[in-house]
Amino acid sequence: MKLSDDLLNPSKKNMVVADCTKLMDQQVASMQGVSGLAFKAGYTAIKGFAPNYCADAVAMLLPQSLTAIDPIWSEGIQSGNPVQHLTQNSSRTADAILSITDAKIEKSNNKALRGVYDKLRNSAKKHVEEAVPGLAKIIDNHTKN
Repeated sequence: MKLSDDLLNPSKKNMVVADCTKLMDQQVASMQGVSGLAFKAGYTAIKGFAPNYCADAVAMLLPQSLTAIDPIWSEGIQSGNPVQHLTQNSSRTADAILSITDAKIEKSNNKALRGVYDKLRNSAKKHVEEAVPGLAKIIDNHTKN
């Protein structure tokens, strides 16, 4: 069974989205340094202006993201530990997830948005890689139920 078949069914999708949104909140809260402060300020502003924005973005990107990481998860199932496999392949997993936003930005006609995305893409990969262990645990938790 594919991840999207299991995790996007109506009885699980909202819980998966909530857990992924909580993971994002935790990742942002753990950021340090000047760039972390700037990111936290922007994230707080977005949540203040549109409280459901992050959850809605997760819900929108989740189907394609699950499809993108499904081959890596499947390899992990075959090796006997999908959580460990996804975590050990965090760079590959991050690239698979970011390929979704890369494609969306590529189609965008908004040059300013594309410019900002291009500047942040490398640091975004680092942050997604750091979130992979938490994401792997979320997937594992919801595929077992």
